[in-house]
Amino acid sequence: MSAKQNILAKLRNSLTGTTPVADNFDVELVTEPYSYAPEQRISQLRKLMEAVHTEIHLTSREGWPELLAQLLRDRQLPSLLIAPTTPHGQRVTQHWAKNPDLPALKAYDRPVEEWKAELFNDTPASLTTTLGAIAATGSLILWPTREEPRLMSLVPPVHFALLKASEIRDNFYQVQQEFEWAQGMPTNALLVSGPSKTADIEQVLAYGAHGPKDLVVLILEDQ
Repeated sequence: MSAKQNILAKLRNSLTGTTPVADNFDVELVTEPYSYAPEQRISQLRKLMEAVHTEIHLTSREGWPELLAQLLRDRQLPSLLIAPTTPHGQRVTQHWAKNPDLPALKAYDRPVEEWKAELFNDTPASLTTTLGAIAATGSLILWPTREEPRLMSLVPPVHFALLKASEIRDNFYQVQQEFEWAQGMPTNALLVSGPSKTADIEQVLAYGAHGPKDLVVLILEDQ
């Protein structure tokens, strides 16, 4: 018997003769205080995310590539990392093709081992999509995929994130129910409320220590 099996066997044996405690979980207790009218979700999310230095912009499903391009120019960023085979990656590529003076596009289309130095040292910004957001906590839901791996939102100093207004949920419980996480948790779901920060060194707050120093969210309002 392995050490793991031995530990589990001891835990199971320790439950012999015991009676499970009744589950008194009250759904309303964790949902009712954190429910919002549809028109309040954006303002609630924005209030909480801006409080931790996240930059929020409202835009449309048609106009967001133009806004993204302007934000890159304003920050004087020389390039942008995209996932070229995703729908939003294709939208960016199409918009850039009509505007050749825009910052260069980089495609995350190969194993990280082949270009690790460039990714970590010469990739100033990235664009990813989101699975949605949670109004009650002011958090984005990131769900990395093979096309859009975790490093895209973790490594570049500036992270641009696309969020559909219709995908802002009220609370975390609603997210768990909608995606049926009780039946199977995703392998790498992430809740992100703002740029990376730490106060480990002399209790001085610093941004960008363990991830992007800037998080910019483009909220695509419903038409």
